[in-house]
Amino acid sequence: MSGIPWILHVDLDQFIAAVEVLRRPELAGRPVIVGGRGDPTERAVVSTASYEARAFGVGSGMPLRIAARKVPDAVILPVDQEAYLAASETVMATLRAQPGATVQVLGWDEAFIGIETENPESYARQVQTAVLERTRLQCSVGIGDTLVRAKVATGFAKPAGVFRLTAGNWLGVMGSRPTKNLWGVGTKVSGRLAKLGINTVAELAATDPQHLVPEFGPKMGPWYAELGRGDGAGGVDDTPWIARGHSRETTFQRDLTDPAQVDDAVRELTARVLEDVLAEGRPVIGLTLKIRYAPFVTTTRARKIPDTSDRSEILAGALDLAAGIEAGRPIRLLGLRAEMAMPDDARQGHTPTRGGW
Repeated sequence: MSGIPWILHVDLDQFIAAVEVLRRPELAGRPVIVGGRGDPTERAVVSTASYEARAFGVGSGMPLRIAARKVPDAVILPVDQEAYLAASETVMATLRAQPGATVQVLGWDEAFIGIETENPESYARQVQTAVLERTRLQCSVGIGDTLVRAKVATGFAKPAGVFRLTAGNWLGVMGSRPTKNLWGVGTKVSGRLAKLGINTVAELAATDPQHLVPEFGPKMGPWYAELGRGDGAGGVDDTPWIARGHSRETTFQRDLTDPAQVDDAVRELTARVLEDVLAEGRPVIGLTLKIRYAPFVTTTRARKIPDTSDRSEILAGALDLAAGIEAGRPIRLLGLRAEMAMPDDARQGHTPTRGGW
């Protein structure tokens, strides 16, 4: 391949729901919701929903019982992570097989492709065809001259389309849109920007980066200004992504109120996290405990710990965090994340919020 360097962002359309429909063709065209164990009477959240269900306002993270009320005739299915992982691996192998492609995987259902071509739209359509023929899954492709622009472009390509964003049309397409439409900004950050009088992408793009430092700090302030311009890295890094940590969480069908129940739950969570962490062969350097009190108030407690792979030391750290849980307050969810030491050759940056691009 030869030509102009381009970045493609490939995003599988309604990935999890699409995998389920492939396994159950009779569900095509019907509202499909995937979450928990597929039982809306249990406490669980939506993992994904088909476009037909999204039309009723169902979205990822919504309590499953509320989703079921919004779409009474929806088909609700349990999460099957192994099936989604297998489908994802086939898709990524297909992307890597494309001529001249450098592939940077972002998750189960998305990846960047770095290419050199005179016609990125034609290449994007070839990618879509290859993925469809190999997996029967549809994907949307954003084309850009930076990672950020390619990622944002995909939102205009859905479903199953192709869209290009470059320095030339960035402000024409994005300038009048609210800052929360930017990848890596979201509602909370856009609210903080609004307090500074910055409401649109164009206003953010025109802001002196130093003006954002008092609010966001010396790293993230300039980074948000860069996001407003759609700037950033223009190359794809295919260095394998190494996880910074592993986490597990449990939503309890009945609130925990007894300290002994909480202790047992933390021990079980720690054991599950340790299975993932110790398989990596890297020491744990930090722990974060997530607590969701009834009815739906979430807080976290975190601490650094001396580098260790000792099970008893990691458990002691988790129990120490749990000692700060408010006594007698009902708990509906607990989660534990263990952060690990990173190897020296690990790829830096993974999402815009980390400021690595």
